[in-house]
Amino acid sequence: MENLQVLILAAGKGTRMKSRKAKVLHQVGGSALIEHVFRAAQSVSQRVLLVVGHQAEQVKALLPEATFVDQKEQLGTGHAVLSAREALRGFSGDLLVLPGDVPLVGGDSLEHFVHFHREGGYAASILTADLADPFGYGRIVRRSDNEVDSIVEHRDASADVLKIPEINSSIYVFRTPDLFAALAHVGTRNSQSEYYLTDVIGILTSGKERVGAFKTASPVEILGINTRQELAAIDHFLRNQKCESLMMEGVTIVDPESTFIDVDVKVGQDTVIYPSVQLERGTIVGDDVTIRSFSRITNCRIGARSKVLEGCVLKDSEIGEDVSVGPFAHLRMGVTLEDTVKIGNFVEIKKSKLGRGTKSGHLAYLGDATIGENVNIGAGVITANYDGTKKYETHIKDDAFIGTNSTLIAPVQVGKGGFVAAGSTINEDIPDEGLAIARERQIVKEGRAPHRNKK
Repeated sequence: MENLQVLILAAGKGTRMKSRKAKVLHQVGGSALIEHVFRAAQSVSQRVLLVVGHQAEQVKALLPEATFVDQKEQLGTGHAVLSAREALRGFSGDLLVLPGDVPLVGGDSLEHFVHFHREGGYAASILTADLADPFGYGRIVRRSDNEVDSIVEHRDASADVLKIPEINSSIYVFRTPDLFAALAHVGTRNSQSEYYLTDVIGILTSGKERVGAFKTASPVEILGINTRQELAAIDHFLRNQKCESLMMEGVTIVDPESTFIDVDVKVGQDTVIYPSVQLERGTIVGDDVTIRSFSRITNCRIGARSKVLEGCVLKDSEIGEDVSVGPFAHLRMGVTLEDTVKIGNFVEIKKSKLGRGTKSGHLAYLGDATIGENVNIGAGVITANYDGTKKYETHIKDDAFIGTNSTLIAPVQVGKGGFVAAGSTINEDIPDEGLAIARERQIVKEGRAPHRNKK
């Protein structure tokens, strides 16, 4: 929207969370609270400022694309806005002010709110909501249908005011010059000795300025988070909402209550997700995929018609089409499985690429390996990639066969069509079509078996 900037207040500690971590860094739906709010802000303006204080460096690292204002001391919401005065110098448009702990607020709602503010010609506007239980919230006392007379904090409210269900969301739009003019008159004569942004509303209305009140049709959007219980409730809401959305788009989720899908995850049509699956941040799943129970998938791409069987842990990996993984497989640190690869039970793969049609059926560790097409990896195969100081790579070319219980000591290469006999320890390169046998010859001494006591 033109001539609009957004200011997000994200400096507070959040003492009621009982946490060493800043409140805005706690997560719901797979993203930090501040990330949800920042996305909503960006949907209405590309000019977004964040006021940071407690654990500022961690917040900055999380949103490197944002512009930040440091609040050296946390002296209240009014002081937080004053901290941005220099960054907003010369700006005379509208300023949308958001708390950093309202992860459900939507861009569409913010856009409607700003339109209301501008069409009414208000000096300031407040986003409000009717709550069935407004305990603890400041109440909106209206002057007329669309205008505010005052905000009365719960602790200061009379019995009549406490009957008002309409509450202050702490989301505002201000004409920027009017905001800073009013902030100059805000004092600290309150129980917290802090500068309250809510005092600006009273200053404006007492000065005959008009303040609008825009009531949202979706009160859940303005809910802030102050406790661990509220954190859990909002997380549950977001995940249920995500499952509902995916099912509407053609995804089968067998048991939504036990399925945890982060808000940014994408899932294709006709995919089936079984109970107790976790699909975490950054994951993209194609069409007709099957994901069986107890699998946890983080930041992965999974191609069409692939299967992830029970109990798999997959992270930061690319899985092609028609691939089968598991049960009980572990992929991590940039694994790439090309189309039609088969990975079986108790196979761990780290930082490796497996070509089309390659199979590793069971009980293998493949680390720092580049493996070609149609390679067979037998049970118990290990790429020994670490000498205690450095990591080394293993290269296995197309159509090779690595027999059961073989160890490939990197750096080493197996040529195209190479064959490693079962039980071998390989520490030298094998040429194309070469056969390598690297094990002690079996010796049998008849009648020399040690006697054991028999009971």
